[in-house]
Amino acid sequence: MKRIAASLALMLCLCSAWAQPPAVKPLVVDLWPGKPPDDAGIAGDEKVFELKVGGKTYEVGGKPTQWVTNVTKPTLTIYRPAKDKDTGVAMLICPGGGYHNLGWDVEGEEVAAWLNSKGMTGIILKYRCPRRAGDVKGEPPIGPLKDAQRAVSLVRAKAQEWGIDPQKIGMVGFSAGVHLVGATATNFEKRAYEPVDAIDKHSCRPDFGVMLYSGYFKVQDGLSPTIRLPANIPPLFIVHASDDKISDAEHSVAMYLAMKRAGVPTELHVYATGGHGFGVRKVGHPCEGWTERCVEWLGKQGLLQPAAGK
Repeated sequence: MKRIAASLALMLCLCSAWAQPPAVKPLVVDLWPGKPPDDAGIAGDEKVFELKVGGKTYEVGGKPTQWVTNVTKPTLTIYRPAKDKDTGVAMLICPGGGYHNLGWDVEGEEVAAWLNSKGMTGIILKYRCPRRAGDVKGEPPIGPLKDAQRAVSLVRAKAQEWGIDPQKIGMVGFSAGVHLVGATATNFEKRAYEPVDAIDKHSCRPDFGVMLYSGYFKVQDGLSPTIRLPANIPPLFIVHASDDKISDAEHSVAMYLAMKRAGVPTELHVYATGGHGFGVRKVGHPCEGWTERCVEWLGKQGLLQPAAGK
């Protein structure tokens, strides 16, 4: 019995280990050499806060969540995996928040820890938010897409320096961050901004995309015009819960059907329960198994083979 108890304790420890932010201090780099292009700006300094709904702390998996807002200086926060586990694969992490805030821990740092545990580099994209004056209410703003396109190019430009395979740079997004992944994965033929330096000579097409509980994909007439259908859209992995009351699962279904018709390699998982905003936390629903399904999918795509020389 003691052995069984010890084994269970070890398993629980291992399962929760990647739900904590990585211990190693990450590298933080500015996304742009100066002010982000065409940014109207906002009043107030960047701030971090604990989300509350109706005056009560908002929790996911029994824990509060930490958010960031008033972002005027987009950055990349780079978490590298242990050298003996490094596969050369990297994912840009796009936290959700309705393009108003960024779920920094539950959809950022904890995701980077999970990626590191699987030998992947996790790079949190702190994209501009909240919405700016002139942004159309109910529609995705254009500023974050500029940040995301720039981010893919920057990671590819720095791939050798950061120990990343330039052909294994993906994106993982949550909620509004999923729309950002989808927009980046389908708008790579033309940038949303004029190139600013040599970094923009590198492709802004991600090599794959992972999408959880998306929004902004389904519109009354079908798929949002912010999602295009060029040739060579990268493979996509989509996850949603049917009981999501914030963003209907039909957004993910609409995206899946559009990609299927376009011949894009796409895998869709719709769970009966799980709600919205679960990230990689243990929430007591089958949807928490999406992480292992994703790893299996990445393996089938040939993306998790050890990098040369590793």
